[in-house]
Amino acid sequence: MSTLLLDAGVWIGAADDGDPFHEEAKALVFDVDRPLAAMDLTLYEVANALGVRKGQPREARYMAELIVKRCGGESLVVADPDLIDIATSVAEEHGLTAYDAAYVAAANRNGWTLVSADIADLVSKELAVAPDAAVYP
Repeated sequence: MSTLLLDAGVWIGAADDGDPFHEEAKALVFDVDRPLAAMDLTLYEVANALGVRKGQPREARYMAELIVKRCGGESLVVADPDLIDIATSVAEEHGLTAYDAAYVAAANRNGWTLVSADIADLVSKELAVAPDAAVYP
């Protein structure tokens, strides 16, 4: 089973029962047999979305702990200068933010499948698969 790099939208979707991909995101996040990866920036994105914007700091803390537990070690990608170079190129080529491009770069560098709820910027450009496609391939 290949490793899935979940972007922040998937982790947030697992916590937000109003998210269109809530059930699929939960299935991915809580399937302990499935190898997952995340980026260090995911922790900040989740903290911002859940803790700051939604006013749910305990939920943000819980999800941060879950991300570290599920993706600790080599599956929690820390940015480095080489990854930044690749992400910058990907961003320019596909018209992405550096954040989105970092996910694409990390997935490509490690041979992982990127899973994203960002249909417009990542899935539609075939740079990622949507959560439902990852759950029901």
